[in-house]
Amino acid sequence: MAAVNLKAMDVDALLALRGEIDDTLEQRSRELKKQLSALESARGRPTRGASAGGRSSALKGVKVAPKYRGPNGETWAGRGAHPKWLSALLSDGHSLDEFAIEGAVEEVEEVEEKPARKAGRGRRKRG
Repeated sequence: MAAVNLKAMDVDALLALRGEIDDTLEQRSRELKKQLSALESARGRPTRGASAGGRSSALKGVKVAPKYRGPNGETWAGRGAHPKWLSALLSDGHSLDEFAIEGAVEEVEEVEEKPARKAGRGRRKRG
């Protein structure tokens, strides 16, 4: 590859060179991704998607019946952080059981029991 004197080039020439570099890098990136995909499929692994490497919950995105209902008809399925309406009522001295929908909480308590995790199974550091 010939040496290029960047200081002697005008702005238009530099922008053209930059465009060529971007195109070349994009092409090489596509080629490497194809090679990686071929290697993973040859090893029997599914190809990586946009969320590669991340674990997701088996229940993520699954709608569940509400387990708690507020005085104004608001509902909460019991997943994630408490909604604002429930947090405000709990801070006023109410208990969570006051807002439980009959029959919904008892069924969930049986299902939600999970075996304890083994100690020492932290995330690995990437380096």
